[in-house]
Amino acid sequence: MSIFDIFRIKEIRTALAQTQEERDSLKKECEVFKKLVPESDLYRQLKNAVSLLEKQKIEIAKQVKNFEIEAKKRKQEINGQIIELNKQLSDKRGELIILEDDILLQSFGFYTPKYEFENSEFYKLKLEQIRNQQAAMVKSQKAAYCTQSWNVNNSAKEGERMIKDYVKLILRSFNNECDASIINVKFNNINSIEKKITKAFEILNKLGQRMSIVISADYLKLKLSELYLCYEYQVKKQEEKEEQKRIREQMKEEARIQKEIEEVKAKIEKEEKHFNKAISSLNEQLQKAKTETEREVLKNELTDIQEKLSSLEHDKHDIECREQNTRAGYVYIISNIGSFGENIYKIGVTRRLDPQERVDELGDASVPFNFDVHALIFSDDAPSLENALHKAFDARRLNRINLRREFFRVNLEEIETVVKRNFNKPVEFTKLAQAEQYRESLMLKNKVQLNSQNDN
Repeated sequence: MSIFDIFRIKEIRTALAQTQEERDSLKKECEVFKKLVPESDLYRQLKNAVSLLEKQKIEIAKQVKNFEIEAKKRKQEINGQIIELNKQLSDKRGELIILEDDILLQSFGFYTPKYEFENSEFYKLKLEQIRNQQAAMVKSQKAAYCTQSWNVNNSAKEGERMIKDYVKLILRSFNNECDASIINVKFNNINSIEKKITKAFEILNKLGQRMSIVISADYLKLKLSELYLCYEYQVKKQEEKEEQKRIREQMKEEARIQKEIEEVKAKIEKEEKHFNKAISSLNEQLQKAKTETEREVLKNELTDIQEKLSSLEHDKHDIECREQNTRAGYVYIISNIGSFGENIYKIGVTRRLDPQERVDELGDASVPFNFDVHALIFSDDAPSLENALHKAFDARRLNRINLRREFFRVNLEEIETVVKRNFNKPVEFTKLAQAEQYRESLMLKNKVQLNSQNDN
């Protein structure tokens, strides 16, 4: 071994030490690297999972898009079905015939008159004419007929007989349906009965279609005309009945007034005779009187009786004027808050000598409480004043069908304004309705309720 080899070993050792240091360093790095290896695998796993999720996301997005397309298509189909169902519902409602009174009252609509005859007799004649036309159509085989000929057992005659029987059966069914419906027509079911007759016409024609049997459209029109006439005939008869009632009441009132006037006239004549007799007697006593004092007393008595006689003459003149002037009377304004509520007034007229009698009659057993009088206005032309008030408040009538029901929803101040506008004499109005029995009834009711609460 040379000296150079010794230096070389040193170098080798140094190199080895360095190599070992590098190895240790690498070993440490390797250990660190080994520690990092699992994290790298997790990263790869996560990366793979993310990639998979991305793919799933794309797939789900595709599914969502397909679902949206399908939902939109389904929605369109459902909307189409809803439209069709609504149309069917509307058609079925059009076919629906309601006859229950409570439902009919809720859906009651105004009837437009087809005929406007002056009195019920014209309606009666027109009804007879319509029914004669129906009978003529049936007799001439124009009400219902067959559009083709039939053979039965190779016999045209047998076929004709069969068709006549079927036509008769269908026509009888239609007539029975119409008659049973028309006889029950009322203000609230006329539209339903019209629909019912039309529906029967359609159904029977459909049943007869196979046999080529048809009910004529002209015959249907006559049946509907009969329906309208029957209803309007009833309405007109009721109007005439109300008018006759009004006339009877007026005649009764006139007779009562005439009786009152005769009684007052008889009373005045009796008192007049009594006073004239007393005056004649006093005049005789004056002629026989001997002292001035006696004459003075008799003269005073005579003056007093003459004044009373003069007052009787004035009353007699008033009664004669009332008897001759049939338009003179009292316009009364009354209320009944217990029966009708606040701001409801009846405005009427009476020719009674004592108008309170008429007010008392109105407050009979047909209403729970008596009427309160707010004004009694005497006028030489009472009907004109009443008419002016009715015209001013026509839009506020409670009953707009029967105008004899003279009740109005209005303030008393408004009534007073219209009275002053149409009547140039002073009128005294009582603003507050006493409604004594009504108010006492309320107090008793409240007392009963209070006692009941205290007992509980």
